[in-house]
Amino acid sequence: MPDRPEIVCICGSTRFVAEMSAANRELTFAGVIVVAPGVFLRTEGHEADELITEEQKTVLDALHLRKIDLADRVLVVNPGGYIGESTSREIAYAHATGKPISFTDPI
Repeated sequence: MPDRPEIVCICGSTRFVAEMSAANRELTFAGVIVVAPGVFLRTEGHEADELITEEQKTVLDALHLRKIDLADRVLVVNPGGYIGESTSREIAYAHATGKPISFTDPI
C-alpha cells in the first residue's frame, strides 16, 4: 500500500463547474486526494462564486500551477473537447514538469 493516496489536479475552464464537481466527487470516492480550482468565475448562463479582477485572476492562475506541482497527475475536464487559453497553459506546464495528463473528453 502506498504511503499516501494519489493526488490529482483537476484543470479545465471554470465554466464547467458542474463537470469539475462531478469529477472531484468521483475521484474522492475512489480514494484520491483532489486539488482543483477554488474560485469559479461568473459567466453568462452559469452561476458561480463571484466576479474577480484581472489581478486576482493572475494570482489564481499562478496558484493553480503550484497545485499541478503538488499532483501526481492532471485530469483535464474538457466537455466537448473544449480547451481554453488558461487550460492550454496548464497542460503545457504539466507536460513540461512531466506530469501524466488525461482528459474527460477526446480532444
